[in-house]
Amino acid sequence: MAIGYYLKFDIWLLEFNILNRKWRHKRIRAKVKGAEERPRFSVFRSNKYLYAQIIDDQASRTLVSGNTKKIKSGRTVLEKAKELGKEMAKKAKDVKIKSVIFDRGGFKYHGKIKAVADGAREEGLSF
Repeated sequence: MAIGYYLKFDIWLLEFNILNRKWRHKRIRAKVKGAEERPRFSVFRSNKYLYAQIIDDQASRTLVSGNTKKIKSGRTVLEKAKELGKEMAKKAKDVKIKSVIFDRGGFKYHGKIKAVADGAREEGLSF
């Protein structure tokens, strides 16, 4: 078989995985709604960085945001993810947010996503 066939299959598989994540995220978002008293803690994972937001869905407003671009400490991606969670929890305390609903964004709850959640829990943010 030609190399082009395998390349097309790889591209199709990548697109299929992205679509699956979007479908999972859509199912999660149908159930998870952030309110003023308990906003939504949303995490997005790109190939290079992690992004996190605390969102009030009723007012359609982002209350707190952060990403791993700004974090200089930590050698590994997991350490940076945990530091992002701690930073988000500190910012949430400044805005007087104590409890949130965690939205993993369709990603599996392990690795980087779990590290963000663990870091936020360590700083006292409750899910």
